[in-house]
Amino acid sequence: MAFGGFNQGGQNAPMAEINMIPLIDVMLVLLVIFIITAPLLTHSVKIGLPKASSAPNLTRPENIQLAINAQGHVYWNGEPLDRSGWRSRMDAAARQSPQPEVHIRADGTAAYAAIATVLADASRAGLTRIGFISNPEDR
Repeated sequence: MAFGGFNQGGQNAPMAEINMIPLIDVMLVLLVIFIITAPLLTHSVKIGLPKASSAPNLTRPENIQLAINAQGHVYWNGEPLDRSGWRSRMDAAARQSPQPEVHIRADGTAAYAAIATVLADASRAGLTRIGFISNPEDR
């Protein structure tokens, strides 16, 4: 026992030091991950979200009321029209300055395809001020 220490009973005691090497390795890996991902967070897409208000929207007289019933029939300011009729009126409305607002009131049971057709035709005509009118129910 020439190589042993003087305290023979201390060999089985738990080690009182914290091994810092794995902790430093984990911290360095996290640092590298943050360095790589931080520039990616600065490239964001600016989105103009709508602002909600409790006041009713005051409509100006230059607006178009489009109604779509459950069968998919479209009404332009209360007048029933077929697709070619509302497309020609949308083209004429898009050329006005300023453009009128288009208010779409769709029946709750109307097929989405009818609504999507009207929206696509309005987009093709160049109308940009489109809104949906709904009646909130008390629940």
